[in-house]
Amino acid sequence: MSDKPVDHAAGSISTAFVLGAGLGTRLRPLTDSRPKPLVPVFNKPLITFAFDHLIEAGVQKFVVNTHHRPEAYGSLLGTSQGRGDYRGREVFFRHEPVLLETGGGIKNAADLLGDEPFLVYNGDVLADFPLGPLIRAHSGSGNIATLALRSSGAERRIQFDADSGLVTDMRGLIGGRPEPAFLFTGVSIISPEIHRHIGDGQIISIIPVLIDLMRRGARVGGVVVDEGVWFDIGNIGAYLEVHQILAEDPHRFSYLPEDWRQVVAPGAVLDPSATLTGGTAVGEGARVGKGAILEDVVVWPGEIVEPSTRLCRVVLAAGRMCESVG
Repeated sequence: MSDKPVDHAAGSISTAFVLGAGLGTRLRPLTDSRPKPLVPVFNKPLITFAFDHLIEAGVQKFVVNTHHRPEAYGSLLGTSQGRGDYRGREVFFRHEPVLLETGGGIKNAADLLGDEPFLVYNGDVLADFPLGPLIRAHSGSGNIATLALRSSGAERRIQFDADSGLVTDMRGLIGGRPEPAFLFTGVSIISPEIHRHIGDGQIISIIPVLIDLMRRGARVGGVVVDEGVWFDIGNIGAYLEVHQILAEDPHRFSYLPEDWRQVVAPGAVLDPSATLTGGTAVGEGARVGKGAILEDVVVWPGEIVEPSTRLCRVVLAAGRMCESVG
């Protein structure tokens, strides 16, 4: 992949903390064998969309926390002594034997994140919206954190005052606020002062940390970024739906080349008589037999589709057929 020009107008944030430690419980059993950020979308690991998005914004260093199946990250990025490489950028890993949640994970990686503001990006987010407005909104604002928000979506639980540019409540924990609610994209910028407000080894989400600081007068900002796309791959049905959407319109990611979508991975064996339609993708080393018909089916690496099999809206992974519920 060739690098695209960096959006220099956005300012400069060189480090990103990409959350890779989550259990991905809503996507089980797919996540039994790998962390959710490594689930493939048209044979591209989910976390690499985040990396590519951040690289376009100027990020040069990644810090990733791990917990469930950490060795899988090494297989993707060739890690050695706790670090790897993605497109020439260093990726540092910080393992959590006990899952520390978002706030605790950030504190646990404080030495790697440094003393400048850093981007935080959920490793299971699949999105393409401009990061420049978020970076500009945080720069010089005095905010302890600035959140990227969207005005539509099912989980609109962040109340935001557009006039002041400040978040006024999260998840109703403060209560009684009249401002409209927005969806949190899972992308934010956090200032390094946050580390002083989280204890070593503390298991805590970032939300109660920010709520406590807001009650004490700290500024938590927001910026609404409704451009582009944002997908929540919360369950198997949503995972299959994303493949369907991208099959119909694959050019939804400004930071990727037009031919990024890989329907059949190298090393897969596809009988010439097999039929693939819709959002079907076949992983590396998989085998699809004679006369098989696959409609909106995701076949993970190494899986086998027997001859004359007809499948619709399922995922074949870890020797199992995983269906959408509902």
